[in-house]
Amino acid sequence: VQLQASGGGLVQAGGSLRLSCAVSGLTTSDNVMNWFRQAPGKEREFVAGVVWREGKKRYADFVKDRFTIFRDSAKMTVDLQMNSLKSEDTAVYFCASSSGVISTAAGVVSWGQGTQVTVSS
Repeated sequence: VQLQASGGGLVQAGGSLRLSCAVSGLTTSDNVMNWFRQAPGKEREFVAGVVWREGKKRYADFVKDRFTIFRDSAKMTVDLQMNSLKSEDTAVYFCASSSGVISTAAGVVSWGQGTQVTVSS
């Protein structure tokens, strides 16, 4: 699978940003599409995931009610709508595929390149 993330940028605290991940070359190992993020000096952490066929979604506790993951199987994209952004959301965001539902980077099959999100306070 090839994953191409876009949509990062600079936004003020309280603002919104939408990230998009273009998906191509899906295989039988790519059942779930995820977003991860990595802040400077920190481990890469799970943000949200969606089961590609079913559309079932899952979120990290720290983004619930603020972030929404969308998958469009016709356009082959997985978007992450981020609202009420906080300075602690500043990180490089990555889209990633996995064969099952995961909570850590250990389960990732393929990574896309990252896109920087910077939230100014």
